Amino acid sequence: MTRIKRGYIARKRRTKIRFFTSSFRGAHSKLTRTMLQQRIKALVSAHRDRGRKKRDFRSLWISRINAIIGQNKKNIYYIYSDFMYNMSKRQLLLNRKIVAQIAILKGDCLFRIANEIIKK
Repeated sequence: MTRIKRGYIARKRRTKIRFFTSSFRGAHSKLTRTMLQQRIKALVSAHRDRGRKKRDFRSLWISRINAIIGQNKKNIYYIYSDFMYNMSKRQLLLNRKIVAQIAILKGDCLFRIANEIIKK
């Protein structure tokens, strides 16, 4: 019985993987077995870090809001948690991302919001 080579199908599969790993360094972009392993590792890391990125951005927004609130010594709000609790109690539907952008770009506007919460 004659030997049958796998032909273009296997080559096409390897080329597709090689295209994915072309930016990797060393043998990770050249050897088929290590390319397969590094591709799996890269996809696992990407999946894991999508959730981690959300966590990191939330903590960044919280620290930005807390830093701006702590600067104003005239108001009652020194703590982030009190500020967010009173915002939710007054039914101001602003998420942390928007409040952090307001805090960075227009800090005095955030203090006005805080003063309005105090008055009510």
